[in-house]
Amino acid sequence: MAPALALGNAVILKPDPRTAICGGAVFAEIFAAAGVPEGAFQVLPGGADVGEALITAPETRVIAFTGSTKAGRAVGALAGQTLTRAHLELGGNSALIVLPDVDVEKATSVGAWGTFLHSGQICMATSRHLVHESIADEYAAGLAARVEKLPVGDPYRDQVALGPLIDAGQRDRVHDLVTSSVSGGAELLTGGSFDGLLYRPTVLNHVPVQAPAHQQEIFGPVAPVTSFSSVDEVVALAADSEYGLSLGILTGDVYAGLQLAERIPSGLVHINDQTVNDEAVAPFGGVGASGTGSRHGGPAANIEAFTETQWVTLRGDLPAYPF
Repeated sequence: MAPALALGNAVILKPDPRTAICGGAVFAEIFAAAGVPEGAFQVLPGGADVGEALITAPETRVIAFTGSTKAGRAVGALAGQTLTRAHLELGGNSALIVLPDVDVEKATSVGAWGTFLHSGQICMATSRHLVHESIADEYAAGLAARVEKLPVGDPYRDQVALGPLIDAGQRDRVHDLVTSSVSGGAELLTGGSFDGLLYRPTVLNHVPVQAPAHQQEIFGPVAPVTSFSSVDEVVALAADSEYGLSLGILTGDVYAGLQLAERIPSGLVHINDQTVNDEAVAPFGGVGASGTGSRHGGPAANIEAFTETQWVTLRGDLPAYPF
């Protein structure tokens, strides 16, 4: 929103109906207090019908959408009908690769932060822990022991590490992913239960590659651990996803990590850190089902996203042509 305004555009924000206050009205107050001219920034709450009307309105020049891949495909299809430029920042199923030369205890802390920050409700969340077979059980057990101690509750009343999931529908979806993955062969080390919208941090070990917790974006506090035996195998595992948003690689050899990163399609790569990293000064975006590339963040990306290029030539007099 801020780059679009700074580059001279009027902006209409349509928040998710579930976040119309924190994701809409609050921004309107902030921009008004900052002195943005009246009418230059407006919030329009509503459902899918409101979004469709905005996308197809002839006055709309650019669509910048952040949300699920399913919704993003619908947005892109509608924008294509009117040839409206659409920038799509979508979902992810980001992998954290843990190589055998790391300090396992430190690695579990990195992995826990990547998965359980904001209860996993981040597109960049560490959704798959791919761990070398020589340390996979130790890593999974250490991860489970670490997150069993994390308090879950109301962040407005208590000092907690994890708050609630956004609604009952998302809670039920997360729980279904967990239970169906356990039925499919995964081992539940901790969690897998909930109280209202508070879902306990969950660690699954020996997760088969065909399990829903491995294949799908979870968007909840669940850490699936899958082992690998070779570099070629983990490259195939990490790349075996329609998503390509963020990738973390933990290793004692940063150059080996860089060589590994070059083989895996991902918009963002973090060597010796988890997957939830972004900077306002750097381009942000993914490949494949994660979006249409790095279109947000950084001066060059923002200028490309929210402006049009116009070529102008100028002469002092009329030219003489041979025709």
